[in-house]
Amino acid sequence: MNNLQEATERICELKGNVMSLDALCTALLQQMAPPARERFRRTFEGWAEIARTALLNAEISEHTIAAFERDTQRIGALIETLEHRQRLPRQGGAVEPLLLAVPRVLTFQGTRSLTAASGFFFARDERLYLVTSRHVLFDAPSDHFPDRIEIELHAEETDLSRTCSLSVLLYAQGRAVWRQASDSAGEIDVAVIALERDQLGFTPPAFTPASLQDALGEVDVGTPLLVVGFPLGFHDRRFHLPVARQATVASSFGTRFQGQGLFLTDARTHRGTSGAPVVMRAPSLLGEDERIPWKLLGIHSARMDMGGRDLIADESLGLNCAWYADVLMTLTAD
Repeated sequence: MNNLQEATERICELKGNVMSLDALCTALLQQMAPPARERFRRTFEGWAEIARTALLNAEISEHTIAAFERDTQRIGALIETLEHRQRLPRQGGAVEPLLLAVPRVLTFQGTRSLTAASGFFFARDERLYLVTSRHVLFDAPSDHFPDRIEIELHAEETDLSRTCSLSVLLYAQGRAVWRQASDSAGEIDVAVIALERDQLGFTPPAFTPASLQDALGEVDVGTPLLVVGFPLGFHDRRFHLPVARQATVASSFGTRFQGQGLFLTDARTHRGTSGAPVVMRAPSLLGEDERIPWKLLGIHSARMDMGGRDLIADESLGLNCAWYADVLMTLTAD
């Protein structure tokens, strides 16, 4: 009788252990980014085949083999269910790819939070970059010297409420990991950082060299634009999406304003918008392989003001500096 009771208790313990492992496995799979989940699936199938071979060549109960096959199929079905969810369209319609291409950028010095800014993804060949303003990463006049940044990312494309943070060190062996540029007029307030695609929750939409505006004659003074970013950190906190401010071209596009590689925009902007993409609608890209039907004209840097303005009698100009986006071809060259 005692042996039967002990065997029953042991079976109950094993059932509890299996249920606990099931819960752990499910939780881990749900938290995995799709690329990691796909690697896990391939690894699991390989080890399952090794275990199956060992079981079939061992003196073991048929019940054990049947239980192994049943649980293996169940875990495989769980992975397939999660992959199917990844492929399902989002409820309420598709989100504008432009918004998914613009992450929030937070700067830190050690564990101390410093500032919040904007950025966007730029892909060239197989490489992926984060683009933002150079002064977000380093700015001597304001004693701003962060040593790392965090990028707020969507963990998966089907559930925009799930996010994760990617921490990126700004220095390696004492040298900056970002790229910046300069020309005859001085430093250009744009920087790029190379990212590892495997570190992202899913591969986000990104601007490409095809997104750059080649025909200068298509952009006139007054052409409508958007500046997409996180003014004062404001954004959709449920789905973690940026907001867009309307703007227009306020200087001769294609001309270096005051000799610098930038043009002016007329828009209401705030702190936190630094590094935001300045874009123009491009209907011709709809239906093409490009996922973002917008032309990338520039990178928002800062508000333009006059040193002699009477702060009481005169309002702010409401003008902003946007560096020409073609500098990205230099910054992302091999």
